[in-house]
Amino acid sequence: MRSHAADLLCHRKKKVLFAASPLAQIKSAREAKVRHRCICVLALERQVFDFLGYQWAPILANFFHIILVILGLFGTIQYRPRYIVVYTVWAALWVAWNVFIICFYLDVGGLSKDSNLLTFNISAHHSWWSEHGPGCVRREMPQAPGIRTTESHSYITVMGCLMDYQYIEVVHSGTQILVALLGFVYACYVVSAITEEEDSFDFIGGFDPFPLYHVNEKPSHLLLKPMYLST
Repeated sequence: MRSHAADLLCHRKKKVLFAASPLAQIKSAREAKVRHRCICVLALERQVFDFLGYQWAPILANFFHIILVILGLFGTIQYRPRYIVVYTVWAALWVAWNVFIICFYLDVGGLSKDSNLLTFNISAHHSWWSEHGPGCVRREMPQAPGIRTTESHSYITVMGCLMDYQYIEVVHSGTQILVALLGFVYACYVVSAITEEEDSFDFIGGFDPFPLYHVNEKPSHLLLKPMYLST
């Protein structure tokens, strides 16, 4: 009886502890999928426009970003704190990368948006938004009849843009920074919650072969002997 009561008490303590733990307050895996899908959609959207502009450095950065977002999603669903920590570190690096992109397009710190830094000096391509921004009218001006060069491309003029392309890139990077900061905070919360959950489970004897509330009960061998009352 004492052993059964001790086991029942331990089971009740587990239920109360798990119900009050921070991990119980984490939203469902479906909501975590929605968050990471939104991050992936934003990354894919940026990847598409970087591909159109042949921006090789951002293309590589976006590729690693998508991979690590998927890794963070897997760690959140499967409760793997190590994977979430990797995503957390990457989120901090992703913020730093987007700050660099903002400085690049705003010509801050000796950087110039007219340089070929983002294309690794392989080509002279620039942002896709420089010619296809909202309201932009793109016109190709053919070369003069008497001028012939080895390059066959025509001169292109862009007019009537409602917003300069560098500000569009800054808005993109600012959005990525905001989303990355939210993901960083959420990832830190999940890691701390999982760690507290594991510590709590270990405290109540979840990983201990001899639980805290274990009661040693020795079997009693009592011999019932008849008693005779003398009259």
